[in-house]
Amino acid sequence: MLNEINPKLPMRDKNSTREYYLKLGFKEFGENDYDGYLMLQMDKIQIHFFEFKALIPNKNYGQVYIRTDNIEKLYKS
Repeated sequence: MLNEINPKLPMRDKNSTREYYLKLGFKEFGENDYDGYLMLQMDKIQIHFFEFKALIPNKNYGQVYIRTDNIEKLYKS
């Protein structure tokens, strides 16, 4: 029935968020670069980010768990 989820999370800085997730192996997708919005994908996982400059990370309760079948490889990367 359900087979995917695409969380939409706040980000303070698009460039920093992009760099971090690209290092983890995610790739940008989509044909357009939207101002204040970022879409990343790895395998069947998509994460969408919207700009929220006033975000205070230690007061944000949003969470997403990404399951993997090879945590050691992901950790080493």
